[in-house]
Order: sequence, then structure tokens, then C-alpha cells
Amino acid sequence: MNTPVIHIEHLFKEYVTEAGAVPVLKDVSLTVNQGEFLAIMGASGSGKSTLMNIVGCLDVATSGQYLLNGRDVSTLTGDELAHLRNQVIGFVFQGFNLLPRVTLEENIALPLIYRGVPRAERLARANALLDRVGLGAHNRSRPNQISGGQQQRIAIARALVNEPKLLLADEPTGNLDTKTSYEIMDIFSELNQRDGITIVLVTHEPDVARYAQRLIRLSDGRIVYDGAVAHAGPEHLEPASS
Repeated sequence: MNTPVIHIEHLFKEYVTEAGAVPVLKDVSLTVNQGEFLAIMGASGSGKSTLMNIVGCLDVATSGQYLLNGRDVSTLTGDELAHLRNQVIGFVFQGFNLLPRVTLEENIALPLIYRGVPRAERLARANALLDRVGLGAHNRSRPNQISGGQQQRIAIARALVNEPKLLLADEPTGNLDTKTSYEIMDIFSELNQRDGITIVLVTHEPDVARYAQRLIRLSDGRIVYDGAVAHAGPEHLEPASS
């Protein structure tokens, strides 16, 4: 039996402020198996970004257990967490986060530097991914020379360069028009269906969430729906401010 990519049990997260502790996640339990495509929705303040940050090992829970690819993240050192992130997870953000002064192929190849991959191999893998996302002719361009949709394609290629088991996408279409959003989501669908990459996507757009097979709806720090997107009622798929 395959180990789940994500296994969370009774997760709580609170932030301490001058006014006292503010609970953000309240007894969240969640398992995501290899090859799933999961969308997370919820209104502003529902906890979805906090959950995504914990899943991505960018934040830590107050209590509860989180196993990433079978490893209990609470037992890992900072270096071990960084290594696990680099080996297992690819990140795609709303803002693209590309380096403006380097070429597209160098942006894609950047994560391989931290793994000690030789330059020639880094660029070869980057250019293969440029072809994969339909931008092979732009390898020497810089981010300001291409459109927002093309920049997001580059961000996806960069997330894939380490061949991750898990792709985390936080509002990846938030800065894009409708047509370009669908083109980006078609890429995610292909990565999930053809390559078997597990995808967890945060979105406030119902049309984007429908690309996933499974929907998690958060409300006030709790999961209020966990099931098939096709079976979700309008109250769970309705737009939610991010």
C-alpha cells in the first residue's frame, strides 16, 4: 500500500498576539494520497493559507501531527525540512516570484543549484521543461519580456524541475484573465492525469476548483466539506474572497 503524500491528524494552529491567542486551524484532519488533485476553498480568514503553509513546511502547527511523504515534520531539523521541501514539494504562487534579471531557463534551473546539479545538466532540464510548457523559443528571454500567463508557465516549470511528488499552488490564476487561467489549469490537469503528480490548489474561483477531483472547504478554521467536487453543493463551491 502506498504511503499517503499528506497525512494530518488533529491539527491546531494559533497565533499569539498582544490580545491573546488567536485560533486559526481547529482540529483539522486530512489525508491526500499520491495522484490526487485537491482544491481548497474558503472565505478570507478561514485558515486555507495557513493550512497550505503548514503543508508546504513553511509554518508549523501548534499541535497535532503532520506526516509528509511518511515523515513526521515535527521531528525534523531546519536543514532536514529544507531538504524535504526541495526533494518532495514544488511551489507555484499567485505572484510568479521569478527573478527579473536572469533568463527564463536560469529561473527554471535555480532549484537545481541547491542540489549541486552541474550547470549543463541544469540548463538541459530547464530547456526540456520550457518545451513542455510551450515556451522553448523563449529560453533566453527575461520575465519582463513575456506575458503574465507565460510567466506562470515558467513558474510551473520551475516547480517541476526537481520532479516533486507534490505540487502546491496558491491562487495560481489570481493575476490572470479567464482564458489564460483555463490554459494554466489545463497544464495542471495534464500534470496530474499524465504524470500522476499530486496537486493541492488554493483558490477562490469555482471554475478553477472544478479542475480538481476533490474539494476541501474551510470555514472558521474547520473542514466543513471534504468530498468530490462533482458532489459539492453551491454553498461549498461559491466564490470566497482569498
